[in-house]
Formats: sequence, C-alpha cells, structure tokens
Amino acid sequence: MVDDCIFCRIVKGEIPCTKIFEDELVLAFLDINPWSQGHSLVIPKAHFSRLEDCPGSVLAAVAEKLPLLTQALVQATDAQGFNLLNNNGRAAGQLVDHVHFHIIPRNQGDDIIQHAPQGEYPPGRMDALAAQIRSLIR
Repeated sequence: MVDDCIFCRIVKGEIPCTKIFEDELVLAFLDINPWSQGHSLVIPKAHFSRLEDCPGSVLAAVAEKLPLLTQALVQATDAQGFNLLNNNGRAAGQLVDHVHFHIIPRNQGDDIIQHAPQGEYPPGRMDALAAQIRSLIR
C-alpha cells in the first residue's frame, strides 16, 4: 500500500467508495465521475503503478473477474455494449498511479468515445517494428 495513493486509501477503507465487488485480491467500485451510468473501476488491491509492474498472477485475478463484472454492469444498465479501458502512464491519460481498468457501459449514439484516427506504416516499417518487438519479448 502507498499512503498517498487514493486507490490504496479506498482499499484500506480510509476513503469511501460504492463497491460492486470485492475479494482478497480485487476491488471494483463505481467511478465518482462516470462517463456513463455504471462506469466502474476494477483494481488490484495491491499497489502497482503501471501495468508492466503488475505480476501476471495479479493481472490474472483481475482479468478473471472482468466477465462477471461486465455482464452484471451491462445487465444492470441495459447497455448495448461496453468499453474496457486501461490508461497506462500520463501520456495515455493515467491520472491515478495505481493499475486500474475502466468498464464503461455503452449505447449506440452515446458519443462517449469516438473512433480513433487510423494511420499507416511507411513501407517496411511494420515488419521492422514487429521484429524489434519480438526480440525484446524473448
């Protein structure tokens, strides 16, 4: 736990939240500034600032709960779909330095998230980048 982390303080019970799920490793609660009704946050209870810092076993525990949570949120909100979002790092919009996933219930025409712009690779760049990534994974 990190003393100045708002999510760690929520886990410790120092800051209230509206819980929708909790077990030994995972906490899910409604976002206080929702993009849509039912917008929820799913976090590991243990503190990890970024996704790449979080052990696979902890991420697996979080991921294991996502089907249950998304199904309940979609049903409770009568949503037609949902977005699952993880902002990782300030450049990606991460505001709280504690790994978390947003579940955002969606309906056709709600205009919450528009389509991202599509780009293209210069000739040869895609293969070169893929080779570089593969070499770093090994």
